Amino acid sequence: MTSKIVTPDLRMMGDRILIIPSNEDGERATRGGLVIPATANSDRRLHWGEVVAVGPNARHIKAKDLVLYSAESGHEAEISGDTFLVLRERDIPAVADADHVSETGLYL
Repeated sequence: MTSKIVTPDLRMMGDRILIIPSNEDGERATRGGLVIPATANSDRRLHWGEVVAVGPNARHIKAKDLVLYSAESGHEAEISGDTFLVLRERDIPAVADADHVSETGLYL
């Protein structure tokens, strides 16, 4: 997921993180081929988003990381016609960092 949205010039405060939510609201298919309609209950399902801006106290997340977040956490904000989410670092259970995929592990 790469952002095509022009990011606003915002300075996030504390451990706040600004993300672009993904468009996962439509129907989706499982690996086995089952189609799950968009009207199915997805309250407990986590969604992916791309980090746009990070506050100075966020320690484990940086811009352009892909993060998992709960739909109930954070606040929606409309900035220049685009929808963003403002979350705290503690509300993000996992980060997919593309920069570390090619690095070697601790044990060689």
